[in-house]
Amino acid sequence: MQQEEKDMEGCVKDFLQKKGYTVNDNALSKIQVCDDWYSNRIIEDFHKRKTLNGISYELSRLNFGKRCCSDDANLCEVLEINAGDGEQADYVAAVLDGSKFNTQYRKQLEKTSADGTTACYIRLDNVTFMDDGSVQGGEIKLNYVEADAFLPLTVDNDIVTEAAFSGSTLVKGRKQSMLVLFTIENGLYTAETHVFDDKGGEVKDKETIVQLGDVKPFAVMRNAEVNNLDDMEGYGLPKLWDAIPALKVVDLCYNVLFSDLDKSEKIILISELLCEFDENGKPKLTTEQKKLFVFTGEKLPEEKGMIQEYNPEIRVEQITKAFELALSLLSMSFGYGTKKYSFENGQITTATEYVGERQDQMQELNRQRQEAVRYIQEICRAVMWFANTFHGKSFNLEQEVLVDFDDSYITDREAELERKRNDALSFDIPKLTVWYLMDAYSLTEEEAQKLVDEKLQIDDNLDGEDED
Repeated sequence: MQQEEKDMEGCVKDFLQKKGYTVNDNALSKIQVCDDWYSNRIIEDFHKRKTLNGISYELSRLNFGKRCCSDDANLCEVLEINAGDGEQADYVAAVLDGSKFNTQYRKQLEKTSADGTTACYIRLDNVTFMDDGSVQGGEIKLNYVEADAFLPLTVDNDIVTEAAFSGSTLVKGRKQSMLVLFTIENGLYTAETHVFDDKGGEVKDKETIVQLGDVKPFAVMRNAEVNNLDDMEGYGLPKLWDAIPALKVVDLCYNVLFSDLDKSEKIILISELLCEFDENGKPKLTTEQKKLFVFTGEKLPEEKGMIQEYNPEIRVEQITKAFELALSLLSMSFGYGTKKYSFENGQITTATEYVGERQDQMQELNRQRQEAVRYIQEICRAVMWFANTFHGKSFNLEQEVLVDFDDSYITDREAELERKRNDALSFDIPKLTVWYLMDAYSLTEEEAQKLVDEKLQIDDNLDGEDED
């Protein structure tokens, strides 16, 4: 997607400004720069270059920005979300599944790392509008929003309480822009939707205003790191912003390596005395000889006879050291110490491997997981409120929503299984054996319990025979 398509639509900006809101262009411009690096777009004032002779060329892009954000996302992957018991848990799970939450959440994790902020709001599709202006029924859906389409309207104690969300769609081949505002008055939220045509004019008959309740109908996930950038109230810190200088160094190192390898083919020079020439004075070479380079002149370079090989040097050691420094700088700027990315024994140690070995670096991960838990809990609570209000449910909004993260990236599975096995053998507690069997062989609790009971029955029978 081109940059001009990523910017907030002009009609949306004009509408918000007419309503008295200020669009934070400073924050959006920083987000756009970070998103360009995440999306591996060409940075005109860096990747576009000219040689000393004025010949234009373009640096190759390693796309390490995407790699950093992807590794960050791996550490906050969710295994299970439990919003209660029975129907309540099943209902919330069905809504999340219907809106492809697992897939979209993974994408949002990466974009949160890159751009600092993502969001999600609840909407009702195919509702029935009553004569009194209220609505009934409808299908509860989640709408996922990236930072460039999110505008915090009111921020209270660093919590976004009112917000606007924009987006674009195609309707019968024509572009439409949509703006959704969630504002609060007397403790109750109102959802206000406006649609604009491809010329920027508002489509009045598609304007809707729906009265909601006291539960916030949207959630915002931000980078847990404190945002130290000026004029970015309501937005999280884009982690790539501080990493951009290091990303440039990584790209430069890669281009040095690429250039050395690109010019590394052996060159064989032969004297013109070994050639025949055509009527135009050009050397006549066989197919095999065309792999050679003819040197015309009195002497070959360095006077090494009639044939000379030239093997360009590949500066592996120097480039490796430069890469090591570049990766260390990138690691520090991205928040995991100096060895998030590092050459070790000819391989690159990644974030997940490093965090698994250095538990002291788990502090930032734990903060981000707390942010992710709060985000998921707010979404689930809003889903339950919509279900109670528009579908006649009576779900408990105060029910704790449990989130189970995938720790396989930061733990040694074999070592963990060995520890559980030793505990089961040492303490002779059947429940520990059940848990070990469940993890080791992917059994359900019932299957594992059945195996343990059978083993206990066999042991009891053997003990009885010994007594006889």
